[in-house]
Amino acid sequence: MSGRTRLTLAAWAATLMGSGALLPLVRPATWIFTAAFVLALVSGAGAVARRIPLARPLTLLAQLAVALLALTALFAGDQAVLLFLPGPEALAHAAELFRSGAADVGHYAVPAPDTEGIRLMLVCGVVAIGLLVDGLAVTFRRAAPAGLPLLALYSVAAGLSGGGAGWLWFLLAASGYLVLLLAESRDRLAAWGRVFGGAPRPARSGSAATAGGTTASPARTGRRIGAVAMGVALVVPLALPGFSGGLFGEGGGEGDGDGGGGGTISAVNPLVSLQNNLRQPEDREVLRYRTNALDTSGLYLRLVALDQFDGTSWKSSVRPIEDVPKRLPRPQGLDRAVATTEVTTNFVASDGYEQKWLPMPYPASRVDVDGRWRYEPAGRTLVGDDRQTTRGTRYQVVSLDVRPTAEQLATAPPVPEKLRREYTQVPPSLPEDVRTTALEVTKGARGNYERAVRLQDWFARDGGFRYDVEVESGTGVQAISRFLKDKEGFCVHFSFSMAAMARTLGIPARVAVGFMPGTPKADGSVSVGIRDAHAWPELYFEGAGWTRFEPTPSRGSVPSYARPDTPSGTATGTARPQQSASAQPSAGPSASESCTAQMRRQGDCGPEASAAGASSGGSGPDAGTVLLWSLGALVVLALPFGPLLWRGRVRARRLGPAGARSPAGTAARTLAVWQEVVDTAWDHGVEPDESRTPRNTADRIVRLGGLDEEAARAVHRIAGAVEETLYAPRPAARPGLAEEAVRVRAGFRASADRRTRLRVLLAPRSAARLRWSAGARWVSVTDAWSLRWHTAAGRVTSSFRRPPRETG
Repeated sequence: MSGRTRLTLAAWAATLMGSGALLPLVRPATWIFTAAFVLALVSGAGAVARRIPLARPLTLLAQLAVALLALTALFAGDQAVLLFLPGPEALAHAAELFRSGAADVGHYAVPAPDTEGIRLMLVCGVVAIGLLVDGLAVTFRRAAPAGLPLLALYSVAAGLSGGGAGWLWFLLAASGYLVLLLAESRDRLAAWGRVFGGAPRPARSGSAATAGGTTASPARTGRRIGAVAMGVALVVPLALPGFSGGLFGEGGGEGDGDGGGGGTISAVNPLVSLQNNLRQPEDREVLRYRTNALDTSGLYLRLVALDQFDGTSWKSSVRPIEDVPKRLPRPQGLDRAVATTEVTTNFVASDGYEQKWLPMPYPASRVDVDGRWRYEPAGRTLVGDDRQTTRGTRYQVVSLDVRPTAEQLATAPPVPEKLRREYTQVPPSLPEDVRTTALEVTKGARGNYERAVRLQDWFARDGGFRYDVEVESGTGVQAISRFLKDKEGFCVHFSFSMAAMARTLGIPARVAVGFMPGTPKADGSVSVGIRDAHAWPELYFEGAGWTRFEPTPSRGSVPSYARPDTPSGTATGTARPQQSASAQPSAGPSASESCTAQMRRQGDCGPEASAAGASSGGSGPDAGTVLLWSLGALVVLALPFGPLLWRGRVRARRLGPAGARSPAGTAARTLAVWQEVVDTAWDHGVEPDESRTPRNTADRIVRLGGLDEEAARAVHRIAGAVEETLYAPRPAARPGLAEEAVRVRAGFRASADRRTRLRVLLAPRSAARLRWSAGARWVSVTDAWSLRWHTAAGRVTSSFRRPPRETG
């Protein structure tokens, strides 16, 4: 294989390996095969253009033209001229696909469906990066700068996945870049002819030296440096303080303790994807539960409380975390006079739902859950430690259904000064209209309770607000001011604005993030979908503690203490406090045909239709994906054992039963056994030297291999048989040569330490012959095709040059 061809293949492989980080963004990920095909056409066009050869700019233009034709045929073939030539209709169709793809990216959460627009954007992006990598590394022979577009590709994937591009994708992309660098370095070194090691070096005691004591080749040194550098890049971030996640962590509120009683929970905003979740046209189940609560309308599942407002966004404070106690302490500020009922709920999280916080009813009094979970007392939340997530988690929560009366809230004692000071802070940059609007809405109210109810009713009913998830979110002070003016938004705007306005009135407030109660099912369970994601304000009243309010219109339920009439609610059936197999998450019902995607996004389809449309793919990968991943895993697991299997097969063929007794068969048998002895010595560090005679080679193997007397005699007997085979007129058959080779191998094993024996088993050095053999076969094939091509071209040329026949 020529250096240019090897470098072209390395650039193609490096681009695809770097594109692996994009695979988790879209499901199913079959677009990668389209990208690989188009990229292969582009790489092939570059190889042909360089073979002609064309000027470098013309090579890039040829590749760009091939990419345009291929993309036109694949994505706009019906509108193209002759199915592949881009015309006005094809360009208009491509522009429309790009627009729809951009809209789909904004609407869908990760993993997004494989729509035509998203597929076009992904394939075009990968082909563009591949064109840059091929141009830099192959056309301009600058492989090192080609790492920049590969890094950009990985960074885009990591950013779109919220930092979820895991270590496997980084390792794959880094390996592709390393392969590209090694291919270029080999091509450059090959231009100088044969590479010599230089000055000899002394052999280490207890190890076999190489022939002449030469240094390792630059290619081997480059591989070692690359492997060490990659290991450092993967391992060092784990040891650095403040980067405990490194390339392997997901961040986002994970404890940094070691499982003991200390540690902190980071200040992280969990609302990054809430709007995307609410925009999903089809629902996807995240968890399912059974409860003995008679009314589930108020069973909100809380993830985390955002208690810090810095003017830019609401976020959770940095709090200490500890081990989960057997029974959680009584909620802060909850008086015994307030009526409470203990509720037991069994949860099963979907395999497709991965979150650092554990969804629980508030306030929980006992949590039974397996795994590495930690407890944050101030917010009464459980957060995963050491990459613990909710994926497939089964757990049981005993919580309190707190039912304060309006009179108890209206006559609540003053709030403790420390708590009031902490939870009524507002940033100096808060616009004045937020405070004046709060005073205007609550004018004439008697006490904090009546002020809170008036704020809630103004947002939910009297203020003319409209619920719309298409509004740009924003969480800062300007977003609140704009929301109060435009009067349209979704739960983030309503909860953030009411909490900020309550704080300006001196009412302690924070924002809770989690899920609404979900949709009851016929079997008595309740299904919670991704579109049940919600945010709501919590206000503090001494005696009742942190109390939920619901200012978002058409979402959730207003609590009984904040409205004049209390509905009866709907019972979901009594559940015994134990795990039930029937609580396993399952696909939700299909969406109603009369409910459009826009109506579902706005929550106008009712609870059943809102939760409709969950596909089985949302709770787990499809069969094709599982098959591909399984095959990939088998290949990855088999790769380390490839040299071992090949070496065993070669040894068995060389030392197997003797074949024909003809002179040619006897000679081939003797030379095969000698080759096995030479390769055994090579595996143990004695590199072959074909310039020596068999006798000198035997002396060198015995000396450098440190063989005992029996193994040394076996080596010399085999060497004698080889000399007789090569030089005697009629060599006699020598029985027992295979047994002699076994003795030599046993002698090497006896003189080697455990580390050397393990290396010989798993990474035999003689496996390089496999690569040499493959390279020789490839050269022979390419030479044969080149000869045929030149012969055919010569015939065509001679036919044009043949003089015309004379007539007359």
